[in-house]
Amino acid sequence: MQTLTIEDELTIFTAADQKTNLLNFLSSGDDLEINLSRVVEMDTAGLQLLILIKREAARTSKQLSFVMHSKAVLDVLDLANLATAFGDQVVLAHNEG
Repeated sequence: MQTLTIEDELTIFTAADQKTNLLNFLSSGDDLEINLSRVVEMDTAGLQLLILIKREAARTSKQLSFVMHSKAVLDVLDLANLATAFGDQVVLAHNEG
């Protein structure tokens, strides 16, 4: 399994770079996980990227899981009522209160 850790922001200001990074990661294997523990800020543009990458993984028959959700990620998922929509176990990163 290959893991990508997203660091810092997953926002409209980083969306273009993150989209390229995520799509490149998707082409790197068939069993993948994205570690979200270091995401310090996320907005709806970041949420759209997570939806996009999950949809593309399903379309290309790849296993993709989101792991170690930061509080910033959980806040946006809860706000959008999507905390369970991706089918991943939602666990707060160990360094979050």
